[in-house]
Amino acid sequence: MDYIKAFEAIVAQQLARVEKMKSDTDFIDYQALDKIIIGVIGGDGIGPAITAQAHRVLAQLLADEVKAGKVTFKVIDGCTIENRAAAGKAIPDDVLAEIKKCNVLLKGPTTTPRKGDKWANVESANVAMRKELDLFANVRPVKVPELGIDWTFFRENTECLYALGSQGVNINKDLAFDFRVITNPGTERIAKLAFEYARANGKKRVTIVTKANVVKTTDGKFLDVCKQVAKDYPEIEVDDWYIDSMTAKLIDEKRRSQFEVLILPNLYGDILTDEAAEFQGGVGTAGSANLGKHYSMFEAIHGSAPRMVDEGRDIYADPSSVIRAGAMLLSHIGYQEKADQLFAALEACLVTEKKLTITGRPDGATGAQFADYIMSRIK
Repeated sequence: MDYIKAFEAIVAQQLARVEKMKSDTDFIDYQALDKIIIGVIGGDGIGPAITAQAHRVLAQLLADEVKAGKVTFKVIDGCTIENRAAAGKAIPDDVLAEIKKCNVLLKGPTTTPRKGDKWANVESANVAMRKELDLFANVRPVKVPELGIDWTFFRENTECLYALGSQGVNINKDLAFDFRVITNPGTERIAKLAFEYARANGKKRVTIVTKANVVKTTDGKFLDVCKQVAKDYPEIEVDDWYIDSMTAKLIDEKRRSQFEVLILPNLYGDILTDEAAEFQGGVGTAGSANLGKHYSMFEAIHGSAPRMVDEGRDIYADPSSVIRAGAMLLSHIGYQEKADQLFAALEACLVTEKKLTITGRPDGATGAQFADYIMSRIK
């Protein structure tokens, strides 16, 4: 039957991916490169407007490096929903080729069509990019000192339900299946990254989040592999929570300050990090890192807000999410002092000084005005 062949093809594909992961090399050393190419992908909706402002901020911070030829920016157009739908692909081939010429990416939001939308039902550009570039770790920090919150989430990016989200099978009109994949090497590498981060940053606790009591095979494997990796880090306390309880405990004032580093499969990580971002001002202010061994991509975690564009309000969109992602990018490629400057400027402009307010409408500041404000705070 066709659905049996479809499942056989998925299994073969995933087994090949496992072998590739096993043979992969170490992380790229950005500072050892003769030139670091930063790709700037505007995306669609409000993406181009807010990403352009983040590009301006990074260009100011890296002006000396650009002048010396150590860093160059490459603007990549074409990752819009119009182009993706016309090509019938999550990322058109010519756009993907340009992306692969870069070392690190700063990306705006992209629209993912839903069933019934006017666009072709192409896969999420983010999911496709994570698979094509093997960006296996989604890292999202959330820090709110006044609430005792200092969390760093390590969400596995290339497995779980999203990995095969476009490869589900309709058996007949009454029955449909999607597939969830968890592998030993895929889990091991996200766990090692999380524990290495905890050790390097003096964190005392790592929390593993699953639903292994119910989803016994895949979540059970994720939990077992993470605990096996934990044995190499005896100085770090390890605990595990079920996703439903963890969702509640993040809003528990008595417990939430006890969590530091969290490791999660893809779907749970997507949900929990959006909840966590609300403490920091909402998903509109949050950025995230998507890390791989050969490429890395830094992005806003919110959507493309096409309605703002339709109403002519994209110039009023808040660019702080992509600017925060830019600060994470600076840290990742070895410019920690510049990253610290940018994080401090964001804190001043969003929290302590707050001389400008962005409302998304003409009664607030434009994204360009906010970027100017940020740049004025950078010495």
